[in-house]
Parts: sequence; structure tokens; C-alpha cells
Amino acid sequence: MEFTYSGLRATLERVKVTDVEIDHQLERMQQQNPCIHVITDRPAQNGDELVLDYAGFCDGKQFEGGTAEKQTLTLGSGMFIPGFEEQLIGTNPGDDVTVLVRFPDEYHAEELAGKAAEFRCHVHEIRTSTLYNLDDNFAKEAFGLQNYEVLRAKVATDMQAYYDAQSEQELRQKLLRQAAMTLSYTPTVAELAEAVNEQIENLRAQLAQRGLTLEAYCQFTGSSEEQLRNDARADAEEALRTQKAVERIAELEEVTTDEQEMNEQLELVCRHNNMTMEELKPYLDETFYAAVRRSVITGKVLELLRQKAVVTVTDAKPIA
Repeated sequence: MEFTYSGLRATLERVKVTDVEIDHQLERMQQQNPCIHVITDRPAQNGDELVLDYAGFCDGKQFEGGTAEKQTLTLGSGMFIPGFEEQLIGTNPGDDVTVLVRFPDEYHAEELAGKAAEFRCHVHEIRTSTLYNLDDNFAKEAFGLQNYEVLRAKVATDMQAYYDAQSEQELRQKLLRQAAMTLSYTPTVAELAEAVNEQIENLRAQLAQRGLTLEAYCQFTGSSEEQLRNDARADAEEALRTQKAVERIAELEEVTTDEQEMNEQLELVCRHNNMTMEELKPYLDETFYAAVRRSVITGKVLELLRQKAVVTVTDAKPIA
């Protein structure tokens, strides 16, 4: 079969945002952006938010990870060590309080587990929060917009732009898979093994972020690592094939990248990970640069496929 990447045919299904979805998004925004009231006429009570500094000491020495400035704590939330929050009830802004606690025996930091500690706290502010009504005041105070109608229109526009971007990305991936299917390529045993291993390691990292191990995941799902590897083979082979297709198209179309494009991609990585370029520098080795370069080249190839494709646009059927 001849490798084909020009004149591919596909359908782009445009999903239209609904009024119900807009309403739900506005309700989420209402929950995420409460109206904050600063309390000045009474001491702190259960349910209040305190803004405070604290420094933790154990055996007379300040310990790592036990210090914060302008930390927000909701009294009664149970987010801090047992006994900590209760001792801040009744405090006033400007108060300096020493909180005495004992770390749980099963505390994750072994050097602190079961030990008595004191936290020297300074209370800056007492606050309560309530939900705004979904009205002009909400639009003005929470988002700096003229009125609620403007806010709703902006939410609708932003959601539609997101849906359109998702549909476009799905279309481009569909075109890439079509092109890849015409590529004469069979991965070597070593290539496939490496790709499978990469998928398993990615899964392991994702589980670690949720406090799980691969072994525990296998127990929960009634699977085994060997079965996971076997199941990953098809996806790994498809990933290898599509990457080879990208490389082949880039070669045929002389797709390259330059320093400005690389820097723009690095800045994007920083934004997505809430990092500065200075914080990213320790990771900027040859492997990292190669991955960034692949990302830039892939984006250009996907754009090229889109330009060369014959695309039919339809409206997606609403979900019943």
C-alpha cells in the first residue's frame, strides 16, 4: 500500500454548547468563587477561615515543612493535625498563639510520628464566605464584568471555543491514524518492548499521584503486570506507527523547527505546569529537548494533514 497523507477524508463533528451546560458551568463558578467577608467584631469560631502564619517546632527545633505564611485554614475542616484547629477558636486578628499538639503515631513523616510539637501562630485575619447570587453583582465583584448577561455570554463563548478545539484535535488525530494505516511499518521486538514499558511506567506514575502502587492496582482490578503489558501492546504499536508516520511526513515535507518555536513550546510547558523557566532548567537535558522538538514537529504535521484533507463539517447529535 502506498503511504498516503494528502487528500484524506474525514468528518468534523461540531458539538454545540447547550443552555443546561452553561448553567452548570456558572454554578461551578459560583461554588469556586465565594463572597469573602472579613470579620472584625468577634473572635474566631468553628467554620471561619483564618489567615495565619505558623512555624512548627519539635524538641525545641524548627522542623522542615512546618512553616507557612498567610496560610488559609478553615476551622473544623480537619485538615491539620488533631487538636490544632480547636486551639485557634476564640482568637482575634493580631493574636500570637502557641498551639500544642502531638503528631499521630502513623504520621507520614517518620521523624515526627508520635512526637509532641508546638506551632507558633500569628493570626492575620478572620473570614467567612457565602455564595453569591447568580446576578450582576456576582459578575462585577468576582470577574470584573459589566453584568450577568455579559458573564453568561463569555462563559458560552469560552465553552464553545473549548468544544471546537477538542473536535478539531480529534479530527487531526483521526487523520493521522488514517495516514499511519497506509505506512508500511512493523516495529521491532525491541521497539515494541520499549513502547510497552513506557506505557506501564506512565501508568505507574499516574497511580503514584493518587497514592497507589501498580501492585495494588493489579489486586484491585484482578489483573497482573504481565496481563497489563499484553493489553498495552496494541496501543503501543499504534503509538509507534503514528510516530513513524509523523517522522515520514516531516521528512517528505521538510518540516523542521527553529529556536523561537522551541522557546515558545518551553514557555507553554511552564504555563501548563505552573513553573518558571528557571525552575524548568534542571530538566532541560537532551532527552527533554528531543521530546519538545517532537511535540513541535507533530503539531506542524497535524496542521499540514488538516490543510491537505477533505473535511465535512456536521453538527453532532445531542445526547438524549
